[in-house]
Amino acid sequence: MARTSVSPARTETPEAGEPATTPGRRYHVLTRYDRRVLMLMVGIPLILDLILIWWPTAASIVLSFTDWDGIGDLTSQNFIGLKNYQFLLTGYTLFWPAFAHNIIWLGWLTFVATPIGMFFAVLLDRELHGSRIYQSVFFLPVVLSLVVVGFIWELQFSPTDGFINNALGIAKSDHIIDWLGNPRINLFAILIATSWRHIGYIMVIYLAGLKSVDPTLREAAKVDGANEVQTFFRVIFPVMAPINVVIAVITAIEALRAFDIAFIINQGKNGLELLSILITNNSISEASLVGRGSAIAVILLIISLGPIITFLSRVMRTSQ
Repeated sequence: MARTSVSPARTETPEAGEPATTPGRRYHVLTRYDRRVLMLMVGIPLILDLILIWWPTAASIVLSFTDWDGIGDLTSQNFIGLKNYQFLLTGYTLFWPAFAHNIIWLGWLTFVATPIGMFFAVLLDRELHGSRIYQSVFFLPVVLSLVVVGFIWELQFSPTDGFINNALGIAKSDHIIDWLGNPRINLFAILIATSWRHIGYIMVIYLAGLKSVDPTLREAAKVDGANEVQTFFRVIFPVMAPINVVIAVITAIEALRAFDIAFIINQGKNGLELLSILITNNSISEASLVGRGSAIAVILLIISLGPIITFLSRVMRTSQ
């Protein structure tokens, strides 16, 4: 009887580049180590974001409905509804003047400081001789600490020893200008100091956007007979719409962050002195400082959501 040999069933081997799989086992692109690293890289920033940003935001919203003084436990008796918001909008005489100063701050940054920064970016985009040095000089105030910037401008605005009054020749006369102590001009003096930092920041952002513009657009506009001004406003500026939105959002948020400064400028006094006067005159009680301060923060958050939502909606539309 002839013997027949039975060869084992042939198993298909994976081709080059294909993962080897076993029946009944699900294949994962990421290894277990990769998944752990990914969880750490995503999880740690997410936890920090929740603790440092979202938790204080939610706490401020809750505290804005209370009269808690920050000491002791927060109980149901501390919740007073919308009384803090009602007081800010109707009974707090300092809120609306400070808000008006904040609107002036926003208008100045939007229509004065930001266009100047964009203008400097356009000039530096033309590859001027020493443009690297100019970029460093204009961006230097952004790198400096706010404390250093404040100290520098305090020296500039000093009534007797400041550079401005001495340059004008009025430091030793009877017509000394108190740039920071005069409530009629101190806001604009601080706006100049703020613009010093804001212009450099906007210049760098806009210059980066100009470098990414397709050079063929400029060449096509030049062939059509457009001059540099027409090329910028009719070709370059519309193409840079995403950068323009980013700059608008940054400007709005930068102005809203200065609400506390506008509050103090509105009085022309030291903040602690002003606070003690308000408490002494019963204009504001110590027990409501936390709640009413949180209410101001919530109002600013609601206002800032406008440009933020505009920016995010535009980014999502362009990414689709």
